[in-house]
Amino acid sequence: MNFPRIESTALLVVDLQERLVPAMNNPGPVLDRSRLLLRGMAELGVDVLVTEQYPKGLGGTVPEIAELLPESRPPIAKTGFSAFVEPAFRTALAAKPRKTLVVAGIEAHVCVLQTVFDALNEGFEVILAADAVTSRKAADRELALKAARHAGAQVLPAEAVLFLLLRDAKHPAFKAVSKLVR
Repeated sequence: MNFPRIESTALLVVDLQERLVPAMNNPGPVLDRSRLLLRGMAELGVDVLVTEQYPKGLGGTVPEIAELLPESRPPIAKTGFSAFVEPAFRTALAAKPRKTLVVAGIEAHVCVLQTVFDALNEGFEVILAADAVTSRKAADRELALKAARHAGAQVLPAEAVLFLLLRDAKHPAFKAVSKLVR
């Protein structure tokens, strides 16, 4: 894997929704790491895409995540498990040249994993933020992380993702990102 470039990277937050999050195993740290990613990506100028699985039935994105989303990018509703099944997602992703997709969200072994597989099949470099994903069962999350790694995704903690994009303490966003991880 090459080092990701900020200008060709996007963050995808998958299905962190009102009726799903409370059912997950240990959702608090996942929401914290997802917020870290969202704040850090905002400092770096990385685009953010968000999906919601059947929002009519599962509710919208949880408020603590929704408040950090760019107003110019409303969540993309989907019914397919992979975000790539949804034409609106493909359109949003294709709006800029992208090479790397950083993925966070739920459930690790369903929507996140299928999205990771499709992204890899489409030729994207994928970084799965391991501490920003979960499932209802811890074992399902662990198996999904292993499957994603085996398929070719880089599986890293959210903090590592941010510093991978920064590359150097001389980066203009270094101080702001460093404050976020303390």
